[in-house]
Amino acid sequence: MWEQDAHIWHPFSYRTDAPVQRVVRGEGAYLVTESGQRIFDAISSWWVTLHGHAHPQLSAAVARQVHQLEQVIFAGFSHPPAVELVGGLREVLDAHFAHFFFSDNGSTAIEVALKMLLQLHHNRGESRQVFLAFESAYHGDTFGAMSVSSRGIFTRPFDRQLFEVAFLPDPDTTPTGALLEALEAACSRHFVAGLIVEPLILGAGGMKMYAADKLEALVRAAQARGVPVIFDEVFVGFGRTGRLFAHEHIQARPDILCLSKGLTGGYLPMGLTVCTEEIRAAFRGEKVRAFLHGHSFTGSPLACAAAVESLRLLRTPDCQARIAQLCHWQAEGKARMAQLAGVQNVRQTGTVLALTLPATGADATYLSSLGPRIYDYCLAQGVLIRPMGPVVYLVPPYVATRADLELAWQVMEGAIAQALG
Repeated sequence: MWEQDAHIWHPFSYRTDAPVQRVVRGEGAYLVTESGQRIFDAISSWWVTLHGHAHPQLSAAVARQVHQLEQVIFAGFSHPPAVELVGGLREVLDAHFAHFFFSDNGSTAIEVALKMLLQLHHNRGESRQVFLAFESAYHGDTFGAMSVSSRGIFTRPFDRQLFEVAFLPDPDTTPTGALLEALEAACSRHFVAGLIVEPLILGAGGMKMYAADKLEALVRAAQARGVPVIFDEVFVGFGRTGRLFAHEHIQARPDILCLSKGLTGGYLPMGLTVCTEEIRAAFRGEKVRAFLHGHSFTGSPLACAAAVESLRLLRTPDCQARIAQLCHWQAEGKARMAQLAGVQNVRQTGTVLALTLPATGADATYLSSLGPRIYDYCLAQGVLIRPMGPVVYLVPPYVATRADLELAWQVMEGAIAQALG
């Protein structure tokens, strides 16, 4: 069977020397390979798995839905899992978030948000085309999402096809005053369509973390200038920052909220773009004002069923206690990693722990030789850690135990010592 793997084009497969791991099942926080090796999934399989692999309740919810309704066109139709999901999310989100547009993944949730704002201004007769984003932002791999992401190795072949964006300096290293000055300068130079941010953590841009009060000031300043704000909570949503959503750390609220990854507990792909009534109102009336956007699997009943059950599990006292405990353990991990010789900028927000290794030149980029060396070492020791260049991080599922974290920390220490030795 496995000989057919040679014909599969795996994502981010720039290493010709890296063998494909043949996973045959998942058990809680662990992946099990064909050879029987158990691998602690310390990055939640690209940050999507909340409650662990092959979770019995989640699996049962999807199985029940398979026998009821597997798919239906979502244009002009609805179904119970979608209605139940929106009802559950409305219970945990502010009433400010009034309308839910379904799509297929994080990138498409971002595309929908960008198109919403561009058409919003078009429907209002306003010429506002330029978005604002952070210099190290990463919002996805489709063209709109790439446009509002950092220019670099991910976007270089497509730079001429990307639309204009005014980039603000990264919030982790920029004082609040300077950040607001940059926002003001950009608004004075451009007709701004919107500001898009990853709240509190710039994920794929290097796990860069910044304070909630800086986020609050930026959102309020943008909205005071009439600039709508998009929060990309594709990564940080559903408990990753210690609260259900990252925007709960501040008082201000974005105009649009993008969700995916943990939305279905990691079971099935789905994205949501959530907006205010004020935005939705601009699309009502004549046919030419309609939002003509959709995907074949929009509102998938199977994905909705998984999301309903994942949200139910997430809201239980047991899961909330585990998230709080994981935040505490990661704080201990931060203190421990800070003692390692040579590491820089050990940081933690909620359940996310990250550090940066000293690197210059090519080793300071995503294609750093440090990343593959750490990845290979950790994998051989039974821990899945996928560095982003010199940035090493842990984003474990909420079922991870203290013993699991202890294993990951020990393996990280060995990998870092070897890489820097």
